[in-house]
Amino acid sequence: MIIEGVKPEIDCGRFPIKRTIGEEVVVEADVFTDGHDAVACRLLWKHRSGRSWREAPMEPLGNDRWRASFSVEQLGRYKYTLDAWVDAFGTWRNDLRKRIAAEQDVSVDLLIGAKLVAAAAERARGRDRATLRQAAEHLADETADITARASYAIDEALATIALRYPDRTYGTAYDRILEVVVDPEIAGFSAWYELFPRSASPEPGRHGTLRDVEARLPYVKELGFDVLYLPPIHPIGESRRKGPNNTPDGGPDAVGSPWGIGSKHGGHKSVHPELGTLEDVRRLAAKAREMGIELALDIAFQASPDHPYVQEHEEWFRKRPDGTIQYAENPPKKYQDIYPFDFDSESWAALWRELESVFLFWIEQGVRVFRVDNPHTKPFPFWEWVIARIKAKHPDVVLLSEAFTRPRIMYRLAKLGFTQSYTYFAWRNERRELEDYLEELTQTDVVEFFRPNFWPNTPDILTEFLQTGGRPAFILRVVLAGTLSSNYGIYGPAFELMEHVPREPGSEEYLDSEKYQLRTWDLDRPDSLRHVIARLNRIRRENPALHGNRSLRFCKVDNPQIIAYTKHTAGLENIILTAVNLDPRNTHSGWVEVPFWELGIDQDETYDVHDLLSDAHYTWRGAWNYVQLNPHVMPAHILRIQLPVRAPAD
Repeated sequence: MIIEGVKPEIDCGRFPIKRTIGEEVVVEADVFTDGHDAVACRLLWKHRSGRSWREAPMEPLGNDRWRASFSVEQLGRYKYTLDAWVDAFGTWRNDLRKRIAAEQDVSVDLLIGAKLVAAAAERARGRDRATLRQAAEHLADETADITARASYAIDEALATIALRYPDRTYGTAYDRILEVVVDPEIAGFSAWYELFPRSASPEPGRHGTLRDVEARLPYVKELGFDVLYLPPIHPIGESRRKGPNNTPDGGPDAVGSPWGIGSKHGGHKSVHPELGTLEDVRRLAAKAREMGIELALDIAFQASPDHPYVQEHEEWFRKRPDGTIQYAENPPKKYQDIYPFDFDSESWAALWRELESVFLFWIEQGVRVFRVDNPHTKPFPFWEWVIARIKAKHPDVVLLSEAFTRPRIMYRLAKLGFTQSYTYFAWRNERRELEDYLEELTQTDVVEFFRPNFWPNTPDILTEFLQTGGRPAFILRVVLAGTLSSNYGIYGPAFELMEHVPREPGSEEYLDSEKYQLRTWDLDRPDSLRHVIARLNRIRRENPALHGNRSLRFCKVDNPQIIAYTKHTAGLENIILTAVNLDPRNTHSGWVEVPFWELGIDQDETYDVHDLLSDAHYTWRGAWNYVQLNPHVMPAHILRIQLPVRAPAD
């Protein structure tokens, strides 16, 4: 037996695929043998903690391709594989049908079948054993009417029972056992909101606290986000602190960068004293969870010159020839307030164990979601090791990889275990580049291991598009993020208040960035996008079609400034068509082709579409329909397609 072309399978089984609780794993394979014998195969699976394998027969798709599926109902890891065998009973039955149709003598064939059925009876159990024994006797009874015996031999009821007990003596098992990592639902569908706790104070000039963040929870809930992500909350180093707008040596009044972690007040397992205490973290995580929000913390494996690690474990850092510790650089950028760890030092094992303990410490405080800073600057073996250990103890943990680097590195990190990943979405503005990128993420094997999380902005990324496109640019980008990807996030309040001034021309850094100073935000500003964002998140929650990415299909549009795409549930109970004007300055119109052949719509049929953003209803007909989008009114439609109600068939 030959078993090949198995999907899903990542790098010959080196890495697991990903699913969330309740999702299906659909497995396909090419299965065949030499000659004309019929073949059969089955899918086998079990949770890693289970003792016995479950199985399902694989169904033929044609051209030697077979398919079966199973659902994952537990967190953790599942195993799956398949095996195949020559189907002796099926081969005999197929040949018998042909001989009967040709009116040939089948008396000997019935005796052969009787032996096959008798052998199946020996493998059977319970009532099936008795039924098969009786069937074998009937087929072998040469005194009975041969026409009746032949008709009985090809009866579906007999085949159904006999095929339950195949002869797998000479079967072939697939030579790999593949794995699935099963994550909580929030891994596959989530909306993230990032804010700096020190800027959460309602009083200008006062350093914010975690209690201020707790008071902000109703606002985050109103906007519809289910993950609240905080940049590092640890003590900030005092030496070499950056000043406003990333000026070096900010002086005694500088608050510094939260990523310059560590001071006399502690390191990665401590809370900045001006933010609060560990109890405040536990309280915030619990209060957020009561409101349906998960608290996410930043994990940044680096240290300020004042970190206790520098004093206690100098061997964990790389030294320059003059004996000083090498600070972080990404030329031409210099981070004098940050020392990177030396993962290649002789004390690497102790360093790895300590960094693992950082994760475990915050998990003990009630945190289950982490955004990991710059994982691509740390060794791949470390991430594979630490993530496997964390997930073995806490399979509900979600890890977001913040790696803006080359595609293969981003994909490798996802394969090694990161649950979600930042992407290039922020810099994809033209229709063709958006379509190409999303097709790569959703229509290739990448979809099996890489979960994109689309962010139109971050504290480090203020794109030229947002700098120059005004209010429409912010709206269209958040609609794209929230409908193209089932996971997305924004850095606020900078996003909903449309912060768009760069530090200098050509820079993606914000002027007066929160990374280096306190900010005060007027959340009640009348021009805020809070209501648009809240509506978008409500649309996402209420429409299961937007909870995944696999059904994404792009529509033809005769205007390159308009992008349109559909998503739908498996049974077409929920169908969403999104159309976005990619030009934030000018009104554009065009004809959009609805993929009616995939959605069960007749070519000339009329149907209702409901714009969930404006609440308007339109009547569309067939494939090609007209849209017009004024970016200064609303640059997008999110249309729910209501299929026509048809009378049941007689």
